[in-house]
Amino acid sequence: MVPSLVASRREAGLTQRQLAERLNKPHTFVAKVEVGERRLDVVEFVAIAKALKIEPEKMFARFLSW
Repeated sequence: MVPSLVASRREAGLTQRQLAERLNKPHTFVAKVEVGERRLDVVEFVAIAKALKIEPEKMFARFLSW
């Protein structure tokens, strides 16, 4: 599980489905990332941060602190 991603999404007030819509991806994409079944590349990570309206650097720092 990627708790920092889950926490960031929840703090943004979004469901997995809403985040997926912002990313133009199926909701299973977000679910698989959150449970660690699928890894992200840098481009996807930045897209998620932007969809959550978080600076990618801040989100990465939060990820590293977990």
